[in-house]
Amino acid sequence: MKKVSLLVTVYNAKENLAVTLKSIEEQDYQNIEVVIVDGASTDGTVDLIRQFEKRAAHRAGLNLKWVSEPDNGLYDAMNKAYRLSTGDIIAVCNDRLCRPESVSSLAAAVEAGGPSCVGAHSDLVYVDGERVVRRWHMGEGKLSEGWMPGHPTLFLKREVYEKYGLYDTAYRCAADYEFMVRFLKDENNRLAYVPEVLISMFYGGTSNAGIRNYLISFREGYQALKRNGVGFALWITLRRSMRVLLQFGKSA
Repeated sequence: MKKVSLLVTVYNAKENLAVTLKSIEEQDYQNIEVVIVDGASTDGTVDLIRQFEKRAAHRAGLNLKWVSEPDNGLYDAMNKAYRLSTGDIIAVCNDRLCRPESVSSLAAAVEAGGPSCVGAHSDLVYVDGERVVRRWHMGEGKLSEGWMPGHPTLFLKREVYEKYGLYDTAYRCAADYEFMVRFLKDENNRLAYVPEVLISMFYGGTSNAGIRNYLISFREGYQALKRNGVGFALWITLRRSMRVLLQFGKSA
């Protein structure tokens, strides 16, 4: 069974972290490495991590590494978590795994995908507490069509990071998008798709926190395409934005 490393980053978000960690403990997959990078929180997050550490020590197939120290923001913390990880399959896990089989389903899809498969992704929902704000049907597609998988659902083979590098911290809102552009612009790299909702994302992420951040994300998304030599960058960015807007009509 391949080791799956779940990269968890947090800063003064104890309540959300508690939900994330509980969902990890409920997983049926038996070879999970949890890597938590905390940005020196002051809200009791470290106490919560220590409680989780005690429980993880008695849970077969669940191992924990963690650090609490100042960092330079979300993407720096994600890079730090990756460097601490040792898994064969890597996933950033800052939300809720909403089924006990979330990890096993995505890991199995990666394994069954064949030589050209570099990872797997699924559908997701954005939630505000218990309320579903948006249902996101990811489907399959191409970068050139404005399609992009949901980063919170992405499980990738470790060699993707080894070949294409980590998250570019020069981006404020769209380093995850730029990272995905890097390896998906080569359409020989294929992602397996699991057509089920496996992740509940906490609403209000970096690119969703207000119109100003959305505009920054739009500009940075365009820059990511241009920087990576993808043609028709503005057209692709507009199509991607339309896909996002259309998904707002699928809320509960």
